[in-house]
Amino acid sequence: VQLQASGGGLVRAGGSRRLSCAASGGTFSSLTMAWFRQSPGKEREFVSVIRSNGNSGRTYYSDSVKGRFTISRDNAKNTVYLQMSSLKPEDTAVYYCAAGTPILSALRFESMYKHWGQGTLVTVSS
Repeated sequence: VQLQASGGGLVRAGGSRRLSCAASGGTFSSLTMAWFRQSPGKEREFVSVIRSNGNSGRTYYSDSVKGRFTISRDNAKNTVYLQMSSLKPEDTAVYYCAAGTPILSALRFESMYKHWGQGTLVTVSS
C-alpha cells in the first residue's frame, strides 16, 4: 500500500485546514487509517484513527485534538481526510497518515501500522 499525504501549509491560529491521504495498491476499505504527527524536537504522536467499515468505522482522537479535528474516509476515492479546526500553534507538526490492521486495544500505537505516507507539514502561526 502506498500513501500520499497532502494539504499541509501555513495557517493562522484559529484557522482550519484539511489534510488528505490517498492510498493505492491495497484494499483500502479493509484498512484502519490513522494520522500521527511529529512536532520539532518531539516524538511522533497519535492524532486520530478511523477503523474500516468492517470494524464499524468508528473514530478515535487524542485528547489534544478532540473536538477540533475530524477524521473521515471516502472508500470510493481510497482517501482519508483530517479536517482540522481551531488550530493552535502547538498543532504545528509534520502530519503522517498510516494504514494497517491493528487490534482495538492498539489503535494508538504507531508500531501497529505497516504503511506510512511521507508526511505533510502544517505550520500554525500565532
